[in-house]
Order: sequence, then structure tokens, then C-alpha cells
Amino acid sequence: MNSNYRKYLTHPVFKVASQIVTENGSEAYVIGGYVRDLILGRPSKDIDIVVVGNGLDLAEACAEKLRVKKVSFFKNFGTAQFMYKDLEVEFVGARKESYRRDSRKPIIEDGTLEDDQKRRDFTINALALSLHADNFGELLDPFGGLEDLENKIIKTPLDPDTTYSDDPLRMMRAIRFASQLNFKIEHESLASIGRNANRLNIISQERITDELNKILLSNEPSRGFKLLYATKMLHEFFPEMIALYGVETIDGKSHKDNFYHTLEVLDNISENTDDLWLRWSAIMHDIAKPPTKRFNKKVGWTFHGHEDVGARMVPKIFKRMKLPMNDKMRYVRKLVRLHLRPISLVKGHVTDSAVRRLLFEAGDDVDDLMTLCNADITSKNDFKVRKYKQNFALVKEKLLAVEEKDRIRNFQPPVDGKVIMDTFSLNPCHEIGVIKNRIKEAILEGEIQNDHKEAFAFMLKVGAELGLKRS
Repeated sequence: MNSNYRKYLTHPVFKVASQIVTENGSEAYVIGGYVRDLILGRPSKDIDIVVVGNGLDLAEACAEKLRVKKVSFFKNFGTAQFMYKDLEVEFVGARKESYRRDSRKPIIEDGTLEDDQKRRDFTINALALSLHADNFGELLDPFGGLEDLENKIIKTPLDPDTTYSDDPLRMMRAIRFASQLNFKIEHESLASIGRNANRLNIISQERITDELNKILLSNEPSRGFKLLYATKMLHEFFPEMIALYGVETIDGKSHKDNFYHTLEVLDNISENTDDLWLRWSAIMHDIAKPPTKRFNKKVGWTFHGHEDVGARMVPKIFKRMKLPMNDKMRYVRKLVRLHLRPISLVKGHVTDSAVRRLLFEAGDDVDDLMTLCNADITSKNDFKVRKYKQNFALVKEKLLAVEEKDRIRNFQPPVDGKVIMDTFSLNPCHEIGVIKNRIKEAILEGEIQNDHKEAFAFMLKVGAELGLKRS
């Protein structure tokens, strides 16, 4: 790789910053993730510029020349940032850091460029490109980050025990980069993560979950989860997933390793969706298998009701992991609760009634549910997988046909509570709920069509059975 990247620094911010630092004789460098991604040919939305001296002054001067109206200054941290066109540009003074054992917040002093590079998490993020006109675009790489990029290695600039103990979130970042970039973590660095895993206890759950979500969104997220397990970091914040690990055998009968099965489902679903919450559904779909596991001498291992128990576990896990307790959580809970339903249709004769009920319960999420269930078809027996997928395709055809005919997805009964109350001169009472439920069941069972005329006639019939008189 060429050691000068002048021709790649085409963004107007670089030209303006270069003019200013050259005129006033100061030093400024593009550093970190932008340089890494520039060399890798990956898109980047953030530019970090480190200044040997006052970063706030350079930010203000650049903003004035670029006619940027709003600059955010964070004087306590010595940083400033603004948006220019499609990129966020941040300026910071070069600094050196030291840490206390009980905090990841550093004690900061002014420093040189190399001091600033030393404090970076990984060698591939310590690369800097000069903005001074005399050596514009020249790469400054004191820790061999360029070679590590070429060899696809994650390594710390300093002793890894120091780097990770100072800021334990860097351990999560190491695994995130390994997962996102398909890199290997250098052996001593990986061993250090294992030694320092319990240091995560000084990191907020929000920061841990943010990194975990980025791992989940990588192309092959199982890589990250296997590293989290191997380093015992997953043990620190996701015990329910750890409980999935392992195989138990009694009387020669074994169940599959549900940890690795879950990761296989996660990778399968990741080939078809970038939706974070659908990927979370894959992680959680069998989360209740450990507490529901039983051994029966006749049938072997069972996990009866794990879908319902799992659905009840979802809110507790989301709350602890600081994930959103809103429609995202309810979506994951629904998919966990329903994830066996399409598979059961594959195994048996598919009735219109069963399909209508699935459409009614899944609503607009039925397509995502089918994506999850398709990903859940895992086996070392290729013939078995092909057979299941062929049957699954038939179920999808049936769903489409029934939906087109009966319009069940997200349906509201064509006769509502107000019509029932007006027809029978009722105040709010138990009988209204009974009639509404009977109408819903009759539609789902195919006894009546999903239209007002048939539902109204059926309502009169049920009302008569309950001893109600039409007003």
C-alpha cells in the first residue's frame, strides 16, 4: 500500500484545514476510523482531526471558511464538531491519558501526536494522515497499523492488559471490529480480553448493548458471539444465552447444542435481513429452552412451552440490557411466541383455519415471522432441510391464498362493541365480550365470512342463545 494518500483526501474540509494549519505553522492530522476505512475502501461518515495545540480554534476557523453556521463546542473535553454536507467533522487537541482503576474516564493532559496515537484502542485506529502542505497526505504509523490492516489483525498499540483495563469497552470494540471487518484478534490481545472480562462491570449497560447491536448487524454475527463466549465476556451480561450452551446425554439420547443452533439461525437470518430487531428475534427464539428442558424415557428431550416462556422472558431481558421497552420489544416478544407455529403447519395438514389464526395473530409481522422460521430450519441432514423448505414454501403459498380470500391479517371484527350494545340495548357488560369473541372465532374457523352481513346475522344468533332481545 502507498504511504501517501494525498489523492484520497478530496473532501473540502481537508483542503481548508490544510490551508489554515500551513499558514499558522501548526500541526493537524486526520486520524482514526476515517483513515482506516479510507485504506480499506469502506464508506465513512465521520472525520476526526487531531490538532497539536487547540482543536477548538481550528474548528472555528474551518467552519468560518466553509460557511458552516453551527459549531458545537465541548470545552471541558477540548473538542468541537460540525456537520458539513454528508459528514460529521470533529476536532480535538492531541492529548495523553491516564486512568484510575475504578473508572474508564481518563485524566487528560495536552500531548504530542504520538501521545494521542498511543491512547487509541487499536493499531488500525491509530493511523494518521498529515494535513500540513509540506507533507499533505503522508501516513504516520508508529505502531504498524498499516501492516495489521494488510494482515487483518486487531492489535493494541500498548500492552493489551493496560489498554483493556484502562477502558474495558475496548474489549467489546475489539470483538465488534473483528466481526465487522472479518479480522482476527491477535493472540495476546485475545488472551488479555479473557483476563480482563470482569472489568466490564465498570461499563454502563447502554454502552455494552450499543456494541452488541453493532456485532449483531455485522455480516456474519456468529463470529462476534463466538468470541464473546470464548473470552467469557458474554457471561458478564447475557447469562440466558450462556445457558443455551452444551449438550446433555441420557440413555444415549442427546439434544442439540442450542447455543450453536441459535448462532446458525442468526447467520441464516442475516443473509436475508438487516433489521436489528428481526436479528434479535433469532437470538431470543429458543432462549427458554434451558428452563423448559425435560427428559422423557420414551421420547427423549423435550422443551414444551419454550415459546411461551421465552416470550415472557423477552421484556425482562430487554429491560436489563437497556433495549427499548416499546414496540420493538413487543415485536420480538411476538415473534418468539409464534416462532413454532409455521413449523407446526409444515409438519401436518395445513387447514385454512390454522392459517387464518396465524395471520390474525402475526398481523403485519407475518412475513418477518416466516423469515425467522425459515432461518430456524437447520440440520446436518441436507435431505431433511430440503424437504422442510419445500413444505415451507407450500405454507407460504397457503398464507397468500387465505389472506387474499379472507383478509384476515390485522382484521377487526366487522361488528364492534358499539353495534352489539345498540342492537341489544346493553351497557358495558360481560356478554359483549362473549359475542365479540364468538364472532372472531367463527371467522377464524371459517364458519362465516369476514363481512358485516354474515357477522351481524351471527351476532343475532349468539345474542338469542344468551337470552338477549333485539331492541
